[in-house]
Amino acid sequence: MSGSDKNKATEPKDTGSLPRIRTQSESSFTSDDGANGFAGKIQRTNSAQFVVASGFPSASPPKFVSLEEIMQAANSMRDMALVHQIVVDDDFRLQKPDPAPNTVQKVIKDTMQKAFWDVLREELAEDPPNYMQALVLLEDVKQGLYSLLLPQHTKTRQQITEVLDSELIKQQAEKEVIDFRMYAQFVIGIMSKLCAPVRDDKIKELTEMTDVVDTFRGILETLDLMILDMANFTIQVAKPDIIACSVDWERKKFADFLAIQTDGLEQTRKWLLKYVDLNQEVPKDPEYENFIKHAYKNAFWKACTDLIDWDESMPFPETFMLDQERLKDLQTKTERLVIIATVLLVTLSNTGSDLHTIAKFKNSLKEHISILLQAYQNKNDLNELLKNVAEQVVNEVKKAIVVYKLPEMGAATESLLKQQIQDVESSENKVKAIVKQRVKEFYLDIMESSTANPQKVPAGLTALQKPLVGVAGQLLRIVSHNETVFCIYYHKIVSEALPKPV
Repeated sequence: MSGSDKNKATEPKDTGSLPRIRTQSESSFTSDDGANGFAGKIQRTNSAQFVVASGFPSASPPKFVSLEEIMQAANSMRDMALVHQIVVDDDFRLQKPDPAPNTVQKVIKDTMQKAFWDVLREELAEDPPNYMQALVLLEDVKQGLYSLLLPQHTKTRQQITEVLDSELIKQQAEKEVIDFRMYAQFVIGIMSKLCAPVRDDKIKELTEMTDVVDTFRGILETLDLMILDMANFTIQVAKPDIIACSVDWERKKFADFLAIQTDGLEQTRKWLLKYVDLNQEVPKDPEYENFIKHAYKNAFWKACTDLIDWDESMPFPETFMLDQERLKDLQTKTERLVIIATVLLVTLSNTGSDLHTIAKFKNSLKEHISILLQAYQNKNDLNELLKNVAEQVVNEVKKAIVVYKLPEMGAATESLLKQQIQDVESSENKVKAIVKQRVKEFYLDIMESSTANPQKVPAGLTALQKPLVGVAGQLLRIVSHNETVFCIYYHKIVSEALPKPV
C-alpha cells in the first residue's frame, strides 16, 4: 500500500531470554456452564437423536442431545482450533493452498489453468476477436481489486468503478475498440499503490511484459498473493483483540464439547494427578484455596514436561488436544537436540582435552551433526542416521587432528567412538538420559519462572543454546495459554482429589 497503507512482515527477534507469558485472569476459577463435563454414555436410537445417559447411580433422567447439536459442537471445536492456532503460533500465516507437486490434483489444476489461457489467446486471435472470456477476466480482476481496498480508499474505489465499468467495456467489445493493454496498465498502476513492498519486484515484472495474455495471467496470480497479504495483515492487526477474547471463547467452546462427553477430562485427570501428592495434609480455611491453587500449578508445570516426552501409545490430555501436533513437533525437535548434544559429549570425551578447547571445531562438528539429523522424525530413523553420523564425526576428528597438529587417533579409539555414537540409539544410554533430564529441567525452570530474567542453559548444552531456547519459548507459549484457559478445570481436578479441610 502507498504511504501508511504499506505493510511489511517482520521476522521474530531472538532475544536469548524467555519472558514469562501471562494472559488475562490466570487465577480465575469461576466455572462456566458445562464445566463439570460429566454427561453420560451416548446410545443409538431410532430417531435422529442420541440419548446421553448418566454414568453415576441416582443420576438425573437421561439427557437428549440432537445430532445437530453434536455437529455444532464439532464445528465449534474447528473454529476454536483456528483461533487457538492464531493465539499460540507467533508466526501464524495463511498460506496459498497449492496442491503438492507430482500429484493428480496438481496436474488437474495446471491443466485447467493452461486450458483457460489457451482459450483466451485463441479467442482474441479470431477475426473478429471473441471477447467472451476476456470480459469475464476483467470482471474477476475488478472484484480482486475491490477485495484489497480498505474503507478509507474511497477515491481508489471510485476510480476502479469508473475505469473498469462493465457496461462500457462490453460496448467497446461490441465495437471492437477495446484496448486491453490500457486496462492492464491501469490495473497494474492500482496494484502498485496497494501492494506490500514484498510484491514490488513482481509489479515491476508485470510492467515490462508485452504479451497481453501473459500480462493478465501475471496480474491474476499477483492479485491472489496480494489478497493473501491483506488477509495476513488483517489477522496481525486483529491479533491483540483475538488474544484478548480467546480465553473466554475457548472456555465456552470446550464446555460445549464436554456437554456431549461421558467424561471429557478423564485423560487430563490421570495426567495431572500423577504429580499431586494425594496423601499430603491440607490447611484449614482461609489458606485452603491458595493451597489448592499452588498445588495444581506445581503439578501442572511438572506434568507439562511430560508433553515433550510423551508415550505415543497413551491417550493425550483432552485439554491439550488442539496442541497435540505442535507438541509432537516440539518433542521431535527436543529429541533431536538431545541426540546432537549426546553425540557431541561422547565425541569430545573420546578425543582428549586438545580438541575439547577448540571452539571452531566444536561449532563445525555441531553444524554437520545437526544437518545429518534433520531427517530424524522418530526412533525408527535413528539406527541408520547414527551410522552416518559416526562416519562423519570420525572424519571431522581426523581432519581436525591434521589441521591442529594433534596426536593421531588410534584404531581402537576410532572403533570405540563409532560404537558409542551408535549406542546413543539405546533408551538405556546413560549419557543421553542425563542430557534429556537436563533439558526437561531447563524447560521446567522456564515454565515455573515468574520473571523475565534469562535462565541459565545447562552444562553440556551451551552449544545448542539458540535452538534450545527456541523450543522452550514455543513450549512456554503453548502451556501458559493453556493454563490460563483451563485453570478452572485443573483447580477442580486437584481440589476434588485432595482431602477437604476439617
